[in-house]
Amino acid sequence: MRTTYAINDMTIHRIVEQEQGFTPMLEFLPTLSKETLEENLSWLAPGGCSRETGNVVLCFQSYVVKTPHHNILVDACIGNNKTFPLRPTWNNKSDGNWMAALKAAGLGVEDIDFVMCTHLHGDHVGWNTRMENGRWVPTFPKARYLFSKKEYEFWTGGNVPAAFALDAINESVLPIVEANRAELVTSDHALNDHIRLLPTPGHTPDHFAVCAGKGGDKAVFTGDLIHSPIQARYPELVMRVDTDRDQGVRTRRAFLERYCDTDTVCCTMHFPSPSVGHIKRWGDGFKLDYLT
Repeated sequence: MRTTYAINDMTIHRIVEQEQGFTPMLEFLPTLSKETLEENLSWLAPGGCSRETGNVVLCFQSYVVKTPHHNILVDACIGNNKTFPLRPTWNNKSDGNWMAALKAAGLGVEDIDFVMCTHLHGDHVGWNTRMENGRWVPTFPKARYLFSKKEYEFWTGGNVPAAFALDAINESVLPIVEANRAELVTSDHALNDHIRLLPTPGHTPDHFAVCAGKGGDKAVFTGDLIHSPIQARYPELVMRVDTDRDQGVRTRRAFLERYCDTDTVCCTMHFPSPSVGHIKRWGDGFKLDYLT
């Protein structure tokens, strides 16, 4: 399985933690009809959907971008010892998958300079912290962590929908702020000449994508603006916990149009392996032409 990509003066590493069936596809994408799903199983299964269980298959991963200046971690995946009462394969787990993948990329926790969380859901912030002597401490001792200020204020502001548990905020976000390692930024923030953010709201109130490359977007990291390849073909398909479904649809189509038929390498967070490719047009929708 390919996990490393050389793009101009950057190297991108996929850091995979899990890849597995998740929940029923028709529940995960509630506006997807059974008929449309069946029409697309010939290309979607088995990588993106299990025929046997009907579950969506997702990859849970982070990316590390090595630029001439820094090592940037985009999203911090699930983490160990974290509280996920509704997710048995995540809840209080203690495996070495993610750290082994980081080591395979030739990196240790001390090598990460910046952590960028596209949004603050639990499977994107988990490795922000680790348990040490009964308390949560930053996993990456030298890193600054970039969170959207608006996103942070939403999840800590007391107006979170009741369906959301805040364990991820308490375990993986607040300890970073308390350790003075966080930078609260706007979702169009530019870190330097290689790394900048792109506002992509809808899945969460101030979700951002991460764009990489000097002089243009040589690579882009989607976060959760899109979860499954079938949402590329049908951008109007919403994900069940999108905070603003209509905005999410607009964001997804605009993103796909922006990068369609360009040289920009699109690095998805949840598409099945190899997860990385170029966006191409497919009828009224799009597809990801994987790099092999």
